[in-house]
Amino acid sequence: MKKIIIAIAFIALGFTASAQQKIGYINSMDLLQSMPEIAKADKAVEAFAKSFQTQLESYAKEYEQKVQAYQATVKTLNESIKEIKEREITDLQGRIQKLQQDGEKKVTDKRETLYKPILDKADKAIKAVGKEQGYTYILDASSGSMLYATDTEDIMKLVKAKLGIK
Repeated sequence: MKKIIIAIAFIALGFTASAQQKIGYINSMDLLQSMPEIAKADKAVEAFAKSFQTQLESYAKEYEQKVQAYQATVKTLNESIKEIKEREITDLQGRIQKLQQDGEKKVTDKRETLYKPILDKADKAIKAVGKEQGYTYILDASSGSMLYATDTEDIMKLVKAKLGIK
């Protein structure tokens, strides 16, 4: 059964027994982790995210204080003051949720912005190595799309050399 699935996959990718094709593979996640730019981008994203986390913690502390103050005095408050206090707490809850959602989106956007040139650089190097070395296909081992590969076709060293990474 496994041989049939592999044969079907190779046929689907255009591989035939008579074709002489050079196939390479690379683990793109390992490549990216070895690029110094990724560590720098990760630190920048982490610092950016920390600013949102600090604001969220401040809001959470304020929320906790308001709830405790409300609970301590709720029995002595008249209805209109009680409504105002409840509305303040509800509004603060809304601000916390909005900040959390906005923060997550902005952190994701920041990561994508910082990663894009790094991903483009890696992609360019992979394509250059593929062209220079005469590969017909280069598969990405990290995405699970590799069916089989021998270590002799791992182009990690070649791509790292192209990027100037040891």
